[in-house]
Amino acid sequence: MTDIEIGRAKRARRAYSFDDIAVVPSRRTRDPEVVSLGWSIDALKFDIPVIAAPMDSVVSPETAIAIGRLGGLGVLDLEGLWTRYEDAAAQLERIRELDEADATAEMQRIYAEPIKPELISARLAEIRAAGVPVAAALSPQRTQEHHEAVVDAGVDLFVIRGTTVSAEHVSKSSEPLNLKKFIYELDVPVIVGGAATYTAALHLMRTGAAGVLVGFGGGAASTTRLSLGIHAPMATAVSDVAAARRDYLDESGGRYVHVIADGGLGTSGDIVKAVAMGADAVMLGSTLARADEAPGGGWHWGAEAHHPELPRGNRVHVGQLAPLEQLLFGPSAHADGRVNLMGALRRSMATTGYSDLKEFQRVDVVVAPYQGH
Repeated sequence: MTDIEIGRAKRARRAYSFDDIAVVPSRRTRDPEVVSLGWSIDALKFDIPVIAAPMDSVVSPETAIAIGRLGGLGVLDLEGLWTRYEDAAAQLERIRELDEADATAEMQRIYAEPIKPELISARLAEIRAAGVPVAAALSPQRTQEHHEAVVDAGVDLFVIRGTTVSAEHVSKSSEPLNLKKFIYELDVPVIVGGAATYTAALHLMRTGAAGVLVGFGGGAASTTRLSLGIHAPMATAVSDVAAARRDYLDESGGRYVHVIADGGLGTSGDIVKAVAMGADAVMLGSTLARADEAPGGGWHWGAEAHHPELPRGNRVHVGQLAPLEQLLFGPSAHADGRVNLMGALRRSMATTGYSDLKEFQRVDVVVAPYQGH
C-alpha cells in the first residue's frame, strides 16, 4: 500500500471510514427470506449478529433479557449504575435531567459510588433467571479487581472493553492484567477490545480471546478524537483485524477468532459495510440507545463521559425512534437506515447474492466516488 507524504519528515497510510466505501452487487440475487443472519461464538449460537454495547444508556438487566429473546446478545456493564446502586433507575433519571453545563461534573459524582460485588451477583442472576445468555463487561483495570465476583456469579460470555486494550500493557504503579492467564482460568468465551491495528489484534488473538472488538473510541458519544487526537477509520480497521484473524487461523492451526466491529455504526448501511469488510458481528451503542426501552430514555453516554480525570465523551441526545423489536426487525417509518437494522442487512445480502454472513464477507466493495447519500 502506498504511503502519502504529509511533510518531509512524516508519511502516512490512507485509511477509510464506512462513509468512504460502498458494497457492489454481484451477478446474482436472492430472496431475503433465504438469507441467514445467524452466527456463533464457541458454543453460543445467535439468530442475529448484534451485541448490545455494555453502556448504561443501552443495556440494563431488562434490556439484556429483551435483546436475548430477540436473538441477539446484551452485555451488562459491571462498572455501571446497576452494580453501584440498588435503585439504578433513580440515578438514570437524574442523568437524563441534568443541565448540559453541569452534566460531566454531576456524572463524575454519580459514578464515584463504589462497585458492590453483591450487586454484580444479583444483576447477573436476574438475567440468568430469564433463560437467555448471560454476558457482562469490565474494563481491564476493573477486571483485575472484580474478576472473582464475576467467576462466582457465572457468565456465559465475558467482555473486556476499553478505549483500547493491549496484550502488553505497561504499568509502574500496579500489576497489569495478565490477559492470557485470566482467559484460560475463566473458561468461558472472552471478547477483548478495542483494537484498531493488525498487530494489536494479532497479539490479542494469541491471548486466547474468542473475539476481538474493533474500534477506538469512535462512538456517537465519544470525543476521543478531540481530546486525545486518536482516531481509527473503521472500514480500514475492520479489514486489518480480519487479516489478523486469517493469519492467526493459519498460525494456530485452525483457531477462528471472531471480529466484532464496535463504533461508527450509526445506520443499517454501516452494519452492512462492517460485515462486508470482515466483521462476524457488530456491537451497537447509540443505534440501540434510540429504542423506546433503552435505559437512557433518549440520552446516550459511555464510560468516557464520566472519567474522573480526563472525560472523553458527552451525554448526547439521540431520541427514541421505535420499540426495540421494531428497531431491529421493522417495519420502519424512517428512510434513513436507523430502523429495521436486520431487515436492511438481510436485503443487502440478498441484493448482492449472498446467503450467510461468512459468504457476505467476500462481497466486492468500492471506494465511493462521491460524498453524501
